Amino acid sequence: MSSLTPREIVSELDKFVVGQAEAKRMVAIAMRNRWRRQKLDPDLREEIAPKNIIMMGPTGVGKTEIARRLAKLAKSPFHKVEATKFTEVGYVGRDVESMIRDLMEIGVTMVRSEEREKVRVRAEKHAEDRLLDLLLPGSTPQSYSFTPMPDPAAPQAPATGLATANESTREKFRQLWREGKLDERMVELEIAGQDGAAMSIMAIPGMEDMGGQMQDVLGRMFPQKKRLRKMKVKDAFNALVQEESDKLIDMDKVQDIAKERVEQTGIIFLDELDKVASKQDHGGPDVSREGVQRDLLPVVEGCVVNTKYGMIRTDHILFIAAGAFHYAKPSDLIPELQGRFPLRVELSALGQEEFYRILTEPQNALTVQYSALLGTEGVTLTFADDALREIAAMAQKINEDTENIGARRLYTLMEKILADLSFEASDKGGQHVVVDRDYVRERLADIVENRDLSRYIL
Repeated sequence: MSSLTPREIVSELDKFVVGQAEAKRMVAIAMRNRWRRQKLDPDLREEIAPKNIIMMGPTGVGKTEIARRLAKLAKSPFHKVEATKFTEVGYVGRDVESMIRDLMEIGVTMVRSEEREKVRVRAEKHAEDRLLDLLLPGSTPQSYSFTPMPDPAAPQAPATGLATANESTREKFRQLWREGKLDERMVELEIAGQDGAAMSIMAIPGMEDMGGQMQDVLGRMFPQKKRLRKMKVKDAFNALVQEESDKLIDMDKVQDIAKERVEQTGIIFLDELDKVASKQDHGGPDVSREGVQRDLLPVVEGCVVNTKYGMIRTDHILFIAAGAFHYAKPSDLIPELQGRFPLRVELSALGQEEFYRILTEPQNALTVQYSALLGTEGVTLTFADDALREIAAMAQKINEDTENIGARRLYTLMEKILADLSFEASDKGGQHVVVDRDYVRERLADIVENRDLSRYIL
């Protein structure tokens, strides 16, 4: 678990998310409290539950990005799910417990990747020997052959010339492989087949988990068939490394670590929570909204969920809920669920200054992305400061005149501005293009003049 202080966490989040200082402080405290909890005595540790958070704010202001970056910093299993995907028990659709199963799958995948890195050196050595077996049939590496212990009293037979020649050829091929001279050669590799079609009948709505469990059972009863496949040497080596890594990994240990990590540091981002909040004056059939809330209650409060990796307790999983809450309010949630989310923070709408900072400050700013993309064609793209300020001002104006979609408006504007250049970039290798204010206004002139058109294009 990360031991970053709250101030360091906010500083890291600032690299990717502009503004929203209050929300960043709140999630930073929640993350630090998890580290503090791990330092306590086990008896007291069990009594301290995470303080779940509701983020309120319009779309495109950074709710999801804050939660995603937080999980990356904490190196915690993280799963984003929309509350609207769930339906009340008794109706066709996903049940709320499936998000815990998905989180566990993510945790197992994460730990498996870490364990693979630990055994990678040994796995690459074994994979290299197997690769040489494919390149030189009949040549067996020393590490893979079984040689009985010699009898000291027995006379030693001299080494044959054929064995020496084979070993010499093998070492020459090993050197050629390491120098990358055999990467494009084709070899035949026996790999496990995919029997997805056989289980596709189980993937009916509401029974995805049963299908996965049945697949595991049948996989143990009927081992996967292997088939020969032709591939390049470098691709075969990667496949062999993965296969050898899996042999060296203790999956029981992986599952135990993943279970501990999910239960103690897992984060679930529950988006669109406002869509399942039913207003008191709402009439008509509303079969699933309140039902979904009641199904969420035990999972958020703390219960035991059955997964194929065993029973998972949800008592200490952190739930971060989010929603625009335009038409509904947190008070429209059932009282029991409101009590499970004691912390609430409102994210502010973005204005011209925030849009300008989004275009200039983050490490993955849109300007950096587009410059890198066109750089692959040999085009040097530069954005003038007045152009970025013009884009920011236009994004704010369009958001005010039409639907406010926050920072996502910048995607549509940038794509519209650079559409012609992106199309012609392959013919402009070596050129230097400067995007200034006039360039921006020229590309968006028809949108600015026709406000109705902007509703459809932007």
